[in-house]
Amino acid sequence: MSLFSFTRRGVLAAGTALALSLGTVSGAQAQTPPGVLIVGQIAEPKALDPAAVTAVNDFRILMNVYDGLVRYKDGTLEVEPALATDWTISEDGTEYTFTLRDGVKFHDGSDFNAEAVKFNFERMLNEDHPYHDTGPFPLSFFFSAVESVEAVDATTVKFTLNSPYAPFLSNLAYPTGLLVSPAAVEEHGAEFGRNPSGTGAFKFAEWRSNEAVVIEANADYWDGAPELQAVVFRPITDANTRTAEMLAGGIDLMVEVPPVALSEFQGAEYTVHEQAGPHVWFLILNAKEGPFADKLVRQAANYAINKTALVDEVLEGTAAVAAGPTPPAFAWAYNEELEPYPYDPEKAKALLAEAGVEGAELTFYVTEGGSGMLDPVAMGTAIQADLEAVGFDVKIETYEWNTFLGNVNPGLEGKADMAEMAWMTNDPDTLPFLALRTDAWPDKGGFNSGYYSNPKVDELLEAARVATDQDERARLYKEMQVIVQEDAPWVFVANWKQNAVTSDKVDGFSLQPSFFLLLDDVVKN
Repeated sequence: MSLFSFTRRGVLAAGTALALSLGTVSGAQAQTPPGVLIVGQIAEPKALDPAAVTAVNDFRILMNVYDGLVRYKDGTLEVEPALATDWTISEDGTEYTFTLRDGVKFHDGSDFNAEAVKFNFERMLNEDHPYHDTGPFPLSFFFSAVESVEAVDATTVKFTLNSPYAPFLSNLAYPTGLLVSPAAVEEHGAEFGRNPSGTGAFKFAEWRSNEAVVIEANADYWDGAPELQAVVFRPITDANTRTAEMLAGGIDLMVEVPPVALSEFQGAEYTVHEQAGPHVWFLILNAKEGPFADKLVRQAANYAINKTALVDEVLEGTAAVAAGPTPPAFAWAYNEELEPYPYDPEKAKALLAEAGVEGAELTFYVTEGGSGMLDPVAMGTAIQADLEAVGFDVKIETYEWNTFLGNVNPGLEGKADMAEMAWMTNDPDTLPFLALRTDAWPDKGGFNSGYYSNPKVDELLEAARVATDQDERARLYKEMQVIVQEDAPWVFVANWKQNAVTSDKVDGFSLQPSFFLLLDDVVKN
């Protein structure tokens, strides 16, 4: 039996299992193929070009197809060698020279070398590069400090930065730093995102829109061939359907299990996995126009929403109430002196009266589901009720994940007053730098969709990313958190502990604090 018929059978079996489980009293277990892992994803990927996407949903596929110069050590956010075997950093922190692994090839057979590294970063960063039009490159911010990339020889590449940049190595390990085949980009152009080629443990095999992305084992992988023959990523947007598929045996691994469904997987035939990581779930408030242009109204929203009830009742205790924009998982940079906004509806009403906006109408963007979005419809409904209890008139508009991002990322101006959002990040620089600086407004290429602006916050973030001493970076981030909490550009809701569930046929799987799925050591019986 061919690999493709094998994986197609797996997908068809999954659908059959669901029909059986819903159509009979006892249900029935589907038999997914041995050696082929069926993963229940939360959404259809946007693209399979690591430079062109932002969602962890997409990253979970990409981390198995591509490698970067460095990667996160298993179970940590510490950087270790990958396609680079070692590196040196100049005394002033502005030059990084990497020695590359020799003899590695991309899946299309072309050579991985220093010129390929140079191609990747110049494609992202140089508007005059012949393949810059294969973008957009929404997280090229990660490498904005890069002034030049030089291929010293075939196995040596040097990055010159315009100033010291503390998160540089960590950002190279993030999916935006994954390296694509220049030959494949040249062949497919703007369609490269549907025809990916990397150096990773698995090769791209097939993408059937709204059905499955199939990847197959790379027998020549430089770090050892994976145990699995193939992985099938199935987009199952509805969390209840994803749960039913898992219970019916149609999928082997389910990510982002709804809190209310965790009790369904307590038997010996399942393993529930949990892993803390740097996650924050928040509401973007439109600080440019409408009621939330007034700081008092933004603070009122933070007091109005019962975040403890959201965490305990909607999320079933799988998260903690957030105090500010930096997740506590970044222990060295987290300001432990910050206390979350308490639930105080009377305080909220008083602030609304002071601002003169009682009864203000709000348009609230909610998503059906997406990366790290927890239980967004239930969360949105509960938030709507809390805001209406203090006098707001809230209208919810609900969108599929990629449509939601297409509405939110370009900015809320002229469209909405607030929107749900979640970020999982690799460094305390990432989220505030990309989503809270004035220069990160959407029309400037960032993700500050609510148009928040505070010159002091800008100053602190710029200083923190060039500080070479971690204690100094921590001091700057902690001061930033105090200001941002006071300004309340977001409603700070929750920090989540990610979860997944596997069947008893799966061995060798563990969640990562990076929130990525690494499947090269997984076995499926």
